[in-house]
Amino acid sequence: MARKPSGGKLKKEKKRRKAQRRGKPRKVKLGKEIKKTLKTLGGNKKQVLFASDKIHLITKDRKTKVVKIKNVLEVPSNRFLARANMMTRGAIVETELGKAKITNRPSQEGNIQGILVEEKSVKK
Repeated sequence: MARKPSGGKLKKEKKRRKAQRRGKPRKVKLGKEIKKTLKTLGGNKKQVLFASDKIHLITKDRKTKVVKIKNVLEVPSNRFLARANMMTRGAIVETELGKAKITNRPSQEGNIQGILVEEKSVKK
């Protein structure tokens, strides 16, 4: 056992437990929906999303619709994510109803939620 200059014993550092380890970074891609259920602390479960092409959209009249995502236009945190069609919180996506902003963290919640930013003009 190693000792300090004062003569006291040096204690070994504790090993990290599974719950204390960092999780893997997940980026949600545009594509067919892929989900996975993970075990979390306390025996709970959490659904994580790896890919999706649907968004739960809140429209101007405060109604919720599930709409298909066409393209990722802009990701404020990293412009290279938009090129790779990856979605994070704050990303602007093009949907069937118009442009929408993602308001949740899709990699941790198992779905994509957003609000309508710009409506598509419909010709009459």
